[in-house]
Amino acid sequence: MDLPVMPPVKPMLAKAVPAIPPGMHYEAKWDGFRAIVFRDGDELEIASRTTKPLTRYFPELAAGLRRELPGRCVVDGEIVIARGGRLDFDALLERIHPAESRVRTLAGRTPSAFVAFDLLALGDRALLEEPLHRRREALAGALAGAGPPLSLAPATRDEEVARRWYAQFEGAGLDGVVAKSFDLPYRPGERVMVKVKHERTADCVLAGLRHHKSGPVVGSLLLGLYDGGGRLQHVGVCAAFPMRRRQELMEELSPLIPGSIEGHPWEEWAREEAQAEGRMPGAPSRWSGGKDLGWVPLRPERVVEVAYDHMQGDRFRHTARFRRWRPDREPRECTYAQLEEPVGYDLGQVLGTRHAWEP
Repeated sequence: MDLPVMPPVKPMLAKAVPAIPPGMHYEAKWDGFRAIVFRDGDELEIASRTTKPLTRYFPELAAGLRRELPGRCVVDGEIVIARGGRLDFDALLERIHPAESRVRTLAGRTPSAFVAFDLLALGDRALLEEPLHRRREALAGALAGAGPPLSLAPATRDEEVARRWYAQFEGAGLDGVVAKSFDLPYRPGERVMVKVKHERTADCVLAGLRHHKSGPVVGSLLLGLYDGGGRLQHVGVCAAFPMRRRQELMEELSPLIPGSIEGHPWEEWAREEAQAEGRMPGAPSRWSGGKDLGWVPLRPERVVEVAYDHMQGDRFRHTARFRRWRPDREPRECTYAQLEEPVGYDLGQVLGTRHAWEP
């Protein structure tokens, strides 16, 4: 491979802001795997946000990009999978599997697609120092005749349109809006864009904790919600506490540690065979990287209010943020019924065309 911009390249990143800023270039925020694609003729590499290769996990995408991309280019974008007219992040996670046969099966069952939103190189020309508006113009021209599995990300300069996207596109599985300066050069690894994500709150049952990597202080709190059958389901974690607060939380929550896990709603998760059956607080995964995911059960007597952006199935898509304790709430009141559901919005309307890459 011989390109004017060569791997490894870390993608340009965004920092969170509370509101959509005026006077910028706006795009929807896609909920997938960020990736930079390097193509030089038949040679093609799909690199992750951390510059690790993803090509083997998405063979159908690599084949499609060889067909649809210009012969020599470097493109920044998002790998996505759609099911039922909306993005499905869990289907992406399933792809990171060591068995090639499993990857091939999933490639046929839930094919992936690539939504392109920036151009780092085209032909023999590096575009990193070009302003965003020129890179976008070049990207639109380069992809003018492209078809599935490749799409050009919609963009606008109209703040009102961006606000409408923010309100509507969540129903298709997107999770906010990204804003960029018109004159912004491409800055690998730097947080020079901004993102506005949805935030909601939920009252959850505190049912366990994990220790921090530094020692016996709180690393994260394990959250639960009661389903329609009265079973407490694990919905995610909240974390990101200052070290002093981690120590205080450990002292505060120690009286809730039971003498035995017997009778705890998640007692079955202590069994190794049960952990292998699903995503449980202590279950290992291909994403854990050898981390100790053991957990400490707590009597499910406390309610905590957390902020979250959106759900992925029956769980929080990202780590929740601690807001406050709710001593005025009873744990049994913490059900899925309180969660706000976005109005459905078909992904084809986001892209302005029928997304033929969805099975």
